[in-house]
Amino acid sequence: MMKRILWQGMPAGTAGAVMTTLGEKLEQAVTGRPDSHVPARVLERLTGTGERPRRRPVPLNRAMHYGQAALLGVLRSGMAHSGLRGPTASAQFAVVRLTNDQILENATGVGAPPQTWPRKELLVDLLHKTVYATATGIVADALAARNGPGPGRRHAARRAGRHADVGPLPHANRR
Repeated sequence: MMKRILWQGMPAGTAGAVMTTLGEKLEQAVTGRPDSHVPARVLERLTGTGERPRRRPVPLNRAMHYGQAALLGVLRSGMAHSGLRGPTASAQFAVVRLTNDQILENATGVGAPPQTWPRKELLVDLLHKTVYATATGIVADALAARNGPGPGRRHAARRAGRHADVGPLPHANRR
């Protein structure tokens, strides 16, 4: 199963990155916003390669953008194979995608916490991460569905909601 998660997750994440890139190019054509080179700067700092701030490191940008997307797609594939599918799972995954970016960008000193960003930039970033998470989720869910409903979907009608026999006993904390 782990092999399947890996080999289905990487294309799912890559598909999400392609859709994000298309969405970004469309948004940039409308807003006039320039390309961000933050992914390249993060990769430069992570690998210890020399930074040249005036250079536009397009190959590094693409390597980080698509590499990170493919690797995170493996996580979304794992979610799908565990029965976590659909829009709710994709929304959960969008938070993971945003968190991953923030950890890498802030730990390397390239980025700043989102609460310090101009609101318009924050909304644009949230939009693009949502596109990534949705597209990745659609592909991951479709690929996982070819292998059956997944453990979280079997007998869903019979198992809907939380169950009294799962977790701590109701009287465990009473004395």
